[in-house]
Amino acid sequence: MTGPARGLWGHADFLRLWGAQSISSFGARIAREGLPMAAVITLKAGPEALGLFAALVLGAQAAVGVFAGALADRLPKRRLLIAADVLRAIVLAVVPLAALSGHLSLPVIYAAAVLMGAANVTFDVADHAFLPSLVEPAALTEANAKLATTEGVAVVGGPALTGILVAVIAPPLAVGLNAMTYVVSALILSRISGRPPGPTVQDAPEPIDLDLTAGVRLVFAHPLVRPLWLADVGKSFFGYFFAALYILLAIKVLKLTTPMLGLTIAMGGVGGLAGAVLAPWLTRRLGAGRMILLAGLAGGATLFLIPLAAGPPLVAMAILAAAQLIGDALQTTAGIGSATLRQTLLPPDQLGRAGGAFATGTAAAGVVGALTGGALGAAIGPRETLLIAAAGVTAASLFIALSPLRSSATAAA
Repeated sequence: MTGPARGLWGHADFLRLWGAQSISSFGARIAREGLPMAAVITLKAGPEALGLFAALVLGAQAAVGVFAGALADRLPKRRLLIAADVLRAIVLAVVPLAALSGHLSLPVIYAAAVLMGAANVTFDVADHAFLPSLVEPAALTEANAKLATTEGVAVVGGPALTGILVAVIAPPLAVGLNAMTYVVSALILSRISGRPPGPTVQDAPEPIDLDLTAGVRLVFAHPLVRPLWLADVGKSFFGYFFAALYILLAIKVLKLTTPMLGLTIAMGGVGGLAGAVLAPWLTRRLGAGRMILLAGLAGGATLFLIPLAAGPPLVAMAILAAAQLIGDALQTTAGIGSATLRQTLLPPDQLGRAGGAFATGTAAAGVVGALTGGALGAAIGPRETLLIAAAGVTAASLFIALSPLRSSATAAA
């Protein structure tokens, strides 16, 4: 059911969803930084290994994304959210057990990456499809902004805590602490009492292969949603060069310590908080399409600061922190606008499959990007590779610029 007229602060089910997502996001940020840190610090992984790690995470997302979208439109979304949390808790609990028993290896890290990628995309697709069934359409921008705000808090606290934990205890043990965050998230989700509408009842179930293509067909048929998908795919391809090389650049090239790296990444969370606060205001002032375009272009441009960072570790840290702060603010703003447009423009009973199409497209592009970034990083160096990546992320917004979304009046309609 949709939220009551008194607003989201009085909407008990939304507050539960918000709380659960906040806790799981905090754990996800620790896992996101902690697993590759374990690979680099404990297992001495190089750029190609980190590229493979990122590719495996995204490969799982690409393989599972469309299936997750189909399931989100056919099964109770809350149960899918809980199942994803339980799976993530189990996976993260295995990592420190493997370390303590002397069996931790890159294949174990890779297996955890695959399972976490599958669970993450299932949670994200189901969450995106679940939200419009809980709140009124007019409240979607506010709801997405609130969810992005706490994601920003997680970005601030998660990596900073990860850096401190890794400096104090072994990286695998730091990763294992995340299991409890997912347990708590699952318990909160189980208390959502609303009964959102289920999937559309059909006279005869569609064959699963046809169902899996429905989201892609829907996305490409819509003149406003298609450029969002194309821009996201382009940004994912070049953005995952950073996933393969950012930690390596910071630790091995710029000589940041793990606490310094954690605090640097945390600045992205501060930027995310600012972006979440600004998104509703900027949408009203510029229109959704123009806001997404301008934020995407400016956010991509700030990425050039990362490969250009140099000097003593504290100076390099300051440059990276500025890139995180400004870039994440702009990308969060664009992301809120994009998510709200999709939830507003697409049919509610097909949001899961459309979300799966976005997840699969961006993840597949990210797989190729991570592998390409890792290979280029080994061949020409992290700085040169990340300069190419920054240019590519910025150029991806041209899909928005060349579409009807560039008109704020059209996009806001």
